Amino acid sequence: MLYDARVRLTMPGSVDDRIVIVDIDEKSLAAEGRWPWPRDRIARMLDRLFDDYGAQLVAFDVVFAESDRNSGLQVLEDLARKELAGVSGYRFALDAIAPTLQYDRILAQKIAGRPVVLGYYFTREDASRAVRANELPDPVLPPGALQGVNTRPTVWTGYGANLPELQRAAAAVGHFNPWTDEDGITRRVPMLVERAGAYYEPLSLAVLRVLMNVPALVPGIGEAVGGARTLEWIDVGDIRIPVDEEVTALVPFRGPERSFPYVSASDVLAGKAGRAQLEGRVILVGATAPGLNDLRATPVAPVYPGVEVHANLIAGALDGRIRHMPGYMVGVEFAVLAGTGVLLALVLPLLTPLRSAAFALAVLMAVAALNLVLWQRANLVLPLAAALLMISALFALNMSYGFFVEARAKRQITRLFGQYVPPELVEVMSRHPERFSMQGESRELTVLFCDVRGFTTVSEGLDPKVLVQVMNEFLTALSQVIHRHQGTIDRYMGDCIMAFWGAPVADASHARNAVLAGLDMLSAMQAMQPQFAARGWPPLQVGVGVNTGRMTVGNMGSAIRVAYTVMGDSVNLASRLEGLTRQYGAGMLVGESTRLACDGIAFRELDRVRAKGKRDAVTVYEPLGRIESLTPERFEEVDRWHEVLRLYRAQAFDTARDRLGTLQRAHPESILYSEFLRRIELLRARPPGAGWDGAWTFDSK
Repeated sequence: MLYDARVRLTMPGSVDDRIVIVDIDEKSLAAEGRWPWPRDRIARMLDRLFDDYGAQLVAFDVVFAESDRNSGLQVLEDLARKELAGVSGYRFALDAIAPTLQYDRILAQKIAGRPVVLGYYFTREDASRAVRANELPDPVLPPGALQGVNTRPTVWTGYGANLPELQRAAAAVGHFNPWTDEDGITRRVPMLVERAGAYYEPLSLAVLRVLMNVPALVPGIGEAVGGARTLEWIDVGDIRIPVDEEVTALVPFRGPERSFPYVSASDVLAGKAGRAQLEGRVILVGATAPGLNDLRATPVAPVYPGVEVHANLIAGALDGRIRHMPGYMVGVEFAVLAGTGVLLALVLPLLTPLRSAAFALAVLMAVAALNLVLWQRANLVLPLAAALLMISALFALNMSYGFFVEARAKRQITRLFGQYVPPELVEVMSRHPERFSMQGESRELTVLFCDVRGFTTVSEGLDPKVLVQVMNEFLTALSQVIHRHQGTIDRYMGDCIMAFWGAPVADASHARNAVLAGLDMLSAMQAMQPQFAARGWPPLQVGVGVNTGRMTVGNMGSAIRVAYTVMGDSVNLASRLEGLTRQYGAGMLVGESTRLACDGIAFRELDRVRAKGKRDAVTVYEPLGRIESLTPERFEEVDRWHEVLRLYRAQAFDTARDRLGTLQRAHPESILYSEFLRRIELLRARPPGAGWDGAWTFDSK
């Protein structure tokens, strides 16, 4: 399977027009009648191919094993001997026309002196039952030629050869037997087969010999480890064809069926083929009609013309693309297995599961890359299955060990913190579980509250089942945002989410991560509105409050139920900031300590507020987004607002009102500008006095 995958992955996929297949297809059978055709028609095809179309060489992937009786000459001869033996002039007339009816002799005459290669076949049966039709051609290597050479060529017992007069006339003759592997797939062709000690070549090799004008093959004998002599290649002139121990060559498939031009045999006979397509080409005459049984299963297709197997082998030999697996590749494979095995055994136990998977995948890809480089650049076949199995087995063994032996502490951490923090943080904690606990401690953290505005009113108009769907939808989306920014979900309180950053895993950027999470939560809610509208759900808007400060974090609760949570004034302020978002029409508000801890985020100062029951005023800010995402117009608006805010706090109410009016006209939808215009009118009517600090006191929490 891996070999076939490599063949399909790396085959050129282009059409090679040096070799043209004259196809005995269904169209030809319909036009010329059932196969076999009369030999005079084959002779006419040769005349067409050589004289009319200028073919360079013609090879037949068919066998002419029986005499042609289509001419009726045999019947006329019988009449001459019997019924018409005494008829005056009959014998004379018969002798005159007999040469025109001897179709086999006519075909032999057309073959003689031309570069024509015939094909035949071998059979492998019990010697006593083997059929031997006609006579085999002369072997390319005589008996004993490979004596003492470590080879195991296939041995055949029967054969079906061509008529002797046709065989003697041909420039060369080669068998067209493929090599079928145990799974029924044709991947190789025997370059030499043995019968009675002699060695015979295939059709493709015979074509190459005639094409290169090489009278004999030269076996390439190499010396293996231990001094054994092995047959490693066969030379045909300047062409070297690598072979394996069975003296077979791998077929270098160019692509799927029809990687070579096809011309219907009926078009050739009728003179309808184009000369430009056939001139100077190697012609293979073969059959693809289903009833003629010359279809093979190959790595590139389950049904593939047998004649195209020979075409691929010829083209691959001419291009030097025939791949080989020499004996030393066993040593290379062992070195790859040993090297990767030791590397994985040493490194995998030191890595986390995710990194182990990545490392094992990287090693696997490196082995596959080496395999493909050898395959593509050196035409060498390095076995891949053993390496892939070993890498997979070592990775599985390492993962199993980690699961059964080392996972106990990780499971404890997961049970404790998995419901609060994202999986990435649980993974960080599981590596050093001794550093984390749920005991109460005081730390500087950032806390976030997110609440749906007016959800009570919205929920009263919804069916309970729909309400549950709405809740699940937006809580899931917002929780995913929190996890994506490394936050810890504290709890869900109806339509409100509480989360914090910086615990249980320390986070130096906890304030920034919380603010970015809040901005993304607002974006997520905006993106969900079309989906809500499509389902007939009411639109939802949320407010987000974020604050940074010291707070107590740990497991808190009762003997019945505990939760990992935070508490303190900084937490309460975040909740109040979330509530104030409605007053300013802002999606999100943060405290001053949060703003000071955030780099790369633009803020707009909104107000100084004094919450009910509190003496100190707090400055609140609205995050606007990442600095690089804001337009110059937005920055200009913020600057103009800050100038209004400066005038407002300086009690220059008239000037502040005029400039704020300009802003509101440009942004009539702004609740912030409307709120401050209302305040300015109140303060103009009742000035706050010289000791005013610019803070606004709210009567509700």
